[in-house]
Amino acid sequence: MATELDNIFLIVTIVEFIIGMLGNVFIGLVNCSDGIKKLKVFSADFILTCLASSTIVQLLVMLFNSCLMGLNPYLYTTYRIGKPAGMLLYMINHLTTWLATCLSVFYFFKIAHFSHSLFLWLRWRMNRVIVMLLTLSLFLLIFECLLVYMFTDITLNVTGESNLTLYLDENKTLYDKLSMINTLLSLASLIPFFLCLTSLLFLFLSLVRHTRNMKLSSLGPRDSSTEAHRTAMKMVMSFLFLFIFHFFSSQMASWIVFVSWNNRYLKFIMLPLNVFPSCHSFILILGNSKLRQTAVRLLWHLRSHIKGPNPSPL
Repeated sequence: MATELDNIFLIVTIVEFIIGMLGNVFIGLVNCSDGIKKLKVFSADFILTCLASSTIVQLLVMLFNSCLMGLNPYLYTTYRIGKPAGMLLYMINHLTTWLATCLSVFYFFKIAHFSHSLFLWLRWRMNRVIVMLLTLSLFLLIFECLLVYMFTDITLNVTGESNLTLYLDENKTLYDKLSMINTLLSLASLIPFFLCLTSLLFLFLSLVRHTRNMKLSSLGPRDSSTEAHRTAMKMVMSFLFLFIFHFFSSQMASWIVFVSWNNRYLKFIMLPLNVFPSCHSFILILGNSKLRQTAVRLLWHLRSHIKGPNPSPL
């Protein structure tokens, strides 16, 4: 029987799911239709489409897990349901995080302006850098999946104990093993975090310097190019803060699950994890001119359709 807290959890999860699906489906449809029309796919559009597709799958898996946890948490903790669901959620979250990182690195090399020889050398080989990052993510995915498999195998095998925390306290060897696995997973997740953080911060610094130079050379403070760069800086910082929030939320959730497995409020730590896949698509839409213009035209057509045709004058 679902309690009032379970109902609140499910309602918030469904709202996050709907918001995320609207933005990511829109990105996927626009980029796919544009690629079919032009018979050519650009690197940024390809990464955006892959990110939107993986986020859609992530939202579906999160909704499935949330419904299980909200309606029947005991079914979720069984070995046949909990293990594949946890593994699938971790894999798709890993893919989404790395695609977001690759997109940040791509925009850094595409937009930033630095005269350092290393930056120019990497910028000339930008596509190779992205491919290398994706290859690295696949190798890390294999390594992390083995760790997650071991972690879920141990935890789900001992969930029959009345108190998992007390059981692990008494079994020091098992506790140390789980702690080491969790630490290795946290260290592995630092790689995309620092790559994304570094690329976005350097991109922001480049935009600040370029905006300052354009402001000094322009005729007035309302120059269109200066305003465009200010808007780009806001988009970069919004995406950066959202990514940082997602990283620390996922790390906190991982350690809370490890410390307090049987807590009845444990399901609510999944809600902050849904913020990044639900909201990052709208930041990408606002920061991409093609997506933004298409969204404005779509909203205008919807508004005109709702209002109906103007009545003809008498």
